[in-house]
Amino acid sequence: MIPSAASQPILSARNIHKYYGALHVLQGVDLDIHAGEIVSMVGPSGSGKSTLLHILGTLDEPAEGEIRLKNLELHSLKGKTLAAFRNRHIGFVFQFHHLLPEFTALENVCIPGWIGGADKSSIESRARELLEILGVGHRMENKPAAMSGGEQQRVAVCRALINSPDIIFADEPTGNLDSANAKELHQLFFELRGKLNQTFLIVTHNEALAEMSDRVVRMQDGKIKV
Repeated sequence: MIPSAASQPILSARNIHKYYGALHVLQGVDLDIHAGEIVSMVGPSGSGKSTLLHILGTLDEPAEGEIRLKNLELHSLKGKTLAAFRNRHIGFVFQFHHLLPEFTALENVCIPGWIGGADKSSIESRARELLEILGVGHRMENKPAAMSGGEQQRVAVCRALINSPDIIFADEPTGNLDSANAKELHQLFFELRGKLNQTFLIVTHNEALAEMSDRVVRMQDGKIKV
């Protein structure tokens, strides 16, 4: 079910600006995301999509503006406090899975939980459950080199989910997959929303994925097109 527009946003960004030298990359962006919503952000290369995603995910800082996640002002968090908050409340999926090659699928999924100081046995149990839900339970003890690209990306999604984040930011998550695996990953996001009420903001060039979403945000020249 698409969340009501009248409900309180889980993520709210206001007047976000970003500069790279003289280049005004983001020009006063406002955006709200509601719990359980799947939002796709599309636009030409250089329109500011990934920059905005990284700022919303606290991987970068805006030159101006305010971001709230669950009504907490993120600019008030710094250093280790911000890193701990990000690890607990935000999940990331990138075009390239960024799995650590020396660790098994199970270990890769567990890492954010271990960093967060959670009970080891509880985290391993949760990781096993997620790997089964996402159809890669048979790869638990395999290292990334022994898995296909689609399997590696599913493991990366499990890793993003391990701490039960409030929102997952996905930056071109199907950009490195063939069409069949891309379609499966698209469907997986909606299954996860159904099972876990998971919220997603997805940057994508894939129009098929965008059109499946609850809402499409279109960016051009550093602004959201209205």
